[in-house]
Amino acid sequence: MTTAMRHKAAPKTGVDQFLTLMRFGLSFFIITGLVMFVLQQINPDNPIANVVNPDATGLTADQFEGLVISGLSQGAMYGLIALGYSMVYGVLGFINFAHGEVFMVGAMTGMITSNKLDEAGAWESNFLFSLLFIIVVAIVCSTATAVIMERVAYRPLRGAPRLIPLITSIGVSFLIQNISVVLLGPGAKSYPTLPDWLADKRSILFFEIEGTKIMVLIVAAISMAGLWYLVERTKTGKAMRAVAEDKEIASLMGIDVNKTIVTTFAVGGAMAGVAGILWGILFRSVIHTTGFLPGIKAFSAAVVGGIGNLGGAMAGGVSLGSAESLAPLMVLEPWGIPGVSQLKDAVAFLVLIFVLLVKPTGLFGERLSSEDRA
Repeated sequence: MTTAMRHKAAPKTGVDQFLTLMRFGLSFFIITGLVMFVLQQINPDNPIANVVNPDATGLTADQFEGLVISGLSQGAMYGLIALGYSMVYGVLGFINFAHGEVFMVGAMTGMITSNKLDEAGAWESNFLFSLLFIIVVAIVCSTATAVIMERVAYRPLRGAPRLIPLITSIGVSFLIQNISVVLLGPGAKSYPTLPDWLADKRSILFFEIEGTKIMVLIVAAISMAGLWYLVERTKTGKAMRAVAEDKEIASLMGIDVNKTIVTTFAVGGAMAGVAGILWGILFRSVIHTTGFLPGIKAFSAAVVGGIGNLGGAMAGGVSLGSAESLAPLMVLEPWGIPGVSQLKDAVAFLVLIFVLLVKPTGLFGERLSSEDRA
């Protein structure tokens, strides 16, 4: 009997049975919630709604449209942050939990620069130039933070067991947070008021979308397209893919592995800097812990899409943001769960758990090095 046949014949353990039960339980919960939501939309007085949650009101077309746009714009930012997680994991095989703080540095840098421009009168009189300027400054600062992080904290641990750089990344995260508190104080800081023409809604097809959210979606799309071109069509991108596949063979082929790893951190930091600016402009408030929760959700998005898969990271971010926006009212409220608007964070991690139970490699499949596949 071959090893494969013995594997097939192996009885299911208690853990396997528990995971199967969880798959069916979560699937039943989600599908039934969606069915009840549809019935509620068709007839709010249907018998099921009256028994489970008679206070449910459903969603109007405008409310649904607003939730979809909010989910897409927030998901796009998760996706930009998730790119850094996927790139670093693809090259080094560990999760850089300090990447959320690289995002926070970009948001803080944008806040400081935009307020200085506002004081000088350029924010209102020449907003587009000011926006481009703060994006460049945020990219430079976030990139520098990521590169210094790699050189000081991670390169000396290159040959260490993976748990050590993972724990180090958590320490770096708290260090950057506390440096922000020392330099800027613990309170929330605000971006200047946006011009009225940007905050106004625009009609696109059948949607009425705020100008800020249109800008977020456009900038995120341009950033993703630029990253795709870098990775797939340039010599630097080929080197990054080669190092991600096998560092030793890449080195034998003449690729500077250290330089390529630094480039990977720099590109991931640049994406986080762009996301930080978009976050600050969309929500107009940042604090030293701004990067923590979005960072954890972006990591979840990278896992949902498929760790190491750049397209999957962006798609995972959009999927997670959309689920976070829509699921509380489309799945949880029909079940009669109270305070659903406060449960969006729980929904994000519920999506992660569900994807790991159903497809552990992520929606689009993970891309691992030869060492990780072994």
